[in-house]
Amino acid sequence: MASALKVGAPASAFKAKDSLGREVELKSLLKKGPVVLYFYRDQWCPYCNKQLSQLQDSLQLLAAKGAQVVVVSPETQDNIDKTVGKTKASFPIIHDQSFAIMKAYRTAFTVDEPMATKYQCFGVSLKTANGADQNVLPVPATYVIGRNGKIKFAYFNPDYKQRVSVKQVAQAL
Repeated sequence: MASALKVGAPASAFKAKDSLGREVELKSLLKKGPVVLYFYRDQWCPYCNKQLSQLQDSLQLLAAKGAQVVVVSPETQDNIDKTVGKTKASFPIIHDQSFAIMKAYRTAFTVDEPMATKYQCFGVSLKTANGADQNVLPVPATYVIGRNGKIKFAYFNPDYKQRVSVKQVAQAL
């Protein structure tokens, strides 16, 4: 069941490759400063694309505070490439193939069959989009992880239409 990690809780370590094949490891990133971790669904989600475009447009706000942004998605590498094309994202985007990062940050949830069928009516097969045998999506959540490895800020809203602003995240840094 998806539910937010609490402020003050330890952040789960992760290591994965980004869309350019570079290794992204939380432990290494935290040596440089705080990390802002975003979870998004897929390139087919207009709310995700809008959020990532706004993030790219305002990235300097976070970088000015020493933060590094990492984005996590269940979508396949091909779809991540489409997301980058749509949003001009310059930050690392990680394909969470086994949903391990999403599970560790408690954002993963399984979409029931009736809802998965509804997505298919709109031309979206979650299994195909994610390259997986399950219909899994993340709650679009955002965590700020302090250099001490603890959650400093958490935005978690199951309403996929509601997203945290870059300004709110910057204030949390």
